[in-house]
Amino acid sequence: MLGVVIAGGAYVSTADEATFSGWLFDATKLVNPLFALLDPETAHRLAISAAARGFIPREKRPDPSILEVEVWGQKFSNPLGLAAGYDKNAEAVESLLGLGFSFIEVGSVTPIPQEGTQKPCIFRIPLERAIIGRDCVNSEGLVAVVERLAGQYGKIKFKRKSDGPEHGGTAGHGIVGVNIGKNTTSEDAAADYLQGFHTLCHIADYLVINVSPPNTPGLRKLEGRKQLKDLVRKIQSARDEMLWGERGPPPLLVKISPDLSRQDLEDIAAVALTLRLDGLIISNTTTSRPEPVNKYPVSKESGGLSGKPLFSLSTDILKEMYILTQGKITLVGCGGVSSGEDAYRKIRAGATLVQIYTAFSYEGPALVPRIKAELARCLEGDGFKSVHEAVGADCR
Repeated sequence: MLGVVIAGGAYVSTADEATFSGWLFDATKLVNPLFALLDPETAHRLAISAAARGFIPREKRPDPSILEVEVWGQKFSNPLGLAAGYDKNAEAVESLLGLGFSFIEVGSVTPIPQEGTQKPCIFRIPLERAIIGRDCVNSEGLVAVVERLAGQYGKIKFKRKSDGPEHGGTAGHGIVGVNIGKNTTSEDAAADYLQGFHTLCHIADYLVINVSPPNTPGLRKLEGRKQLKDLVRKIQSARDEMLWGERGPPPLLVKISPDLSRQDLEDIAAVALTLRLDGLIISNTTTSRPEPVNKYPVSKESGGLSGKPLFSLSTDILKEMYILTQGKITLVGCGGVSSGEDAYRKIRAGATLVQIYTAFSYEGPALVPRIKAELARCLEGDGFKSVHEAVGADCR
């Protein structure tokens, strides 16, 4: 046994970093199934705890050059990101970026701390690779998130120049967005979003106004044309009153629901174009229960459905929004992505960036390099030389 250990150590020591990194990602395929034996809340808590302590692999292999994209004046080494909801309180940002995501989104973050709903609040549907979550936006609040982002990096650039503080972002090797929300008990949604913006605007690489969580009562009403326009204008006015450095303010995005009518989509597109939003994230979870999810007893639980059954619905909405915004607004595709082909279909439907969540919860770290490799093959197979060339291909 001692000889095997010595020989194994000698072999590993001769392997380059990239090869060893690949072994570690492959090893997670053996460990990840154990999380399925735990209840969803415990499994998620344990996964975040492990990531926060660095007990996950770190990607050492460079991304294929075909995957590089440039959005909002920032370079993304690949279009794949981790959606909001996984690391709500910025506990493991650096380690999660180290998995090979080019960006991750923290949140939703509410102004003051608030608890989620009574447990159980997360329900798995393993055969469909789906999750139903009725968790209200449980958040440790703005102060905790800001302190964590500052503590993890020490790279938050409050560069005082003659024209004010410069937005510099948080991560040296990845892009960090923050999804801002409102407290469930708050009666003034705009005030909550403004507080989130003011607190995070010099820290986040981009900010997301989340008006589409299905579990916060009355919030989706903000997706109406007048309500959304008023809200975005207030935040943009606050932004315009501030002093910015050379890079300017962080991009401002809105995350929308997949449960929207054609008229709703037209209204949101009009607001996005009129107010020159930097982007839209399409989409949040759905309150619908499409086949075959509706045959499972757990489908009767309230909450938002995510995972594979959401893919078609969210991708159809994505394509529709790309057409309505005439390709002038950066779109982030989110909902049901579990493979490189899924990510490719989102891109062809109009997405420049793609986010995952539920599939990552089921499959773990090994999913990240697999999606990127499959996506590169899809692009090359159809003769595209870059992600940008493929964006909206199915709409042309």
